[in-house]
Amino acid sequence: MVACLLGLSMYLSGCASGVEQPKPAELGPNAALIGVRLAWTAKIGEVSFPMDVKVTGNAITVAGTDGSVAAIDARTGGDIWRASVGAPLAAGAGSDGRYAAVVTQSNELVVLDAGRELWRQKLAALSFTAPLVAGARVFTLSADRSVSAFDAQTGRKLWSQTRPGEPLVLRQAGVMLAVGDTLVVGLAGRLVGMNPQNGSSRWEAPIAVSRGTNDVERLVDLVAHVSREGDVVCVRAFQAAVGCVNASTGAVAWTKPASGSEGLHGDDRFVYGSESDGKIIAWNRTDGERAWVSERLKFRGLTAPLAVGRSVAIGDSAGLVHLLSREDGSPLNRISTDGTAISAAPVLAAGDTLVVVTRAGGIFGYRPQ
Repeated sequence: MVACLLGLSMYLSGCASGVEQPKPAELGPNAALIGVRLAWTAKIGEVSFPMDVKVTGNAITVAGTDGSVAAIDARTGGDIWRASVGAPLAAGAGSDGRYAAVVTQSNELVVLDAGRELWRQKLAALSFTAPLVAGARVFTLSADRSVSAFDAQTGRKLWSQTRPGEPLVLRQAGVMLAVGDTLVVGLAGRLVGMNPQNGSSRWEAPIAVSRGTNDVERLVDLVAHVSREGDVVCVRAFQAAVGCVNASTGAVAWTKPASGSEGLHGDDRFVYGSESDGKIIAWNRTDGERAWVSERLKFRGLTAPLAVGRSVAIGDSAGLVHLLSREDGSPLNRISTDGTAISAAPVLAAGDTLVVVTRAGGIFGYRPQ
């Protein structure tokens, strides 16, 4: 039961036996209103952990559960380098273009320099969030809600801060990013701005408050990914809310109730996200009011979305990538991968390449209109 609660939650994983899951929505004919070309394919090991695809310039950094880590040229799909850390992974990959960082299932933080292992350090707890590599430092967010900083070159621990919280956490990637000179981290239902030099708190912004009667219902952890426009960061609290915060001041712009478990993406007009039942919602970035709702992909096991070109790209559990109109959510195209679930949120790399990664480790680079 404990293992089940540490998963996406009883709401999503069907821990209770004998519960029939809703049937995915029928898709109908493919609209194919915009062109999409497969530019290249690549491969990594099977991905059965909350893997993050890190984009730095023209490169993407990816990792497989078996411990394989690779930097791939997003223009061609060719390897820049490829390595193995020799142990199964629980989180990754983080990169700044030089250093790459992953966390193994035995709680080791491993840092590579151009594919060569530099060091590894034992963490005090599990981590399901890809390390953040920034400013010659490596930052980690662990399942005990501790945030730590390490020197990227030497592995020396610089500081660690721990926050008390609910006894359960999601086996899912959390929020950690740099905004200017502030380290922004999701801790329980709050977005926290930290000084990256020492871990001290600069501000805290509540997105959701625990209100349930049991440990599962009280889970309001913030989940990756986020929508950032300038200093404004919009995030999702698991099964509770979405909201936007000014990361330079900590001021909350707005919050709205929402029942999703995957992260967000957006543009200067809208913030896009999928609810747990597969509804896709566009919220107005300025005030959080709903701009449109699409029910075309209900119960299809959706990833976090990506705003790209005219479209919102979103993957599903059948290995399909759906391109929907940013304006109203209407279908524009649908593309197939290798038939296994899309395991990471789609990303845009090299300016014009839509990259998706499947559970089987297939990496696909598409060029949409």
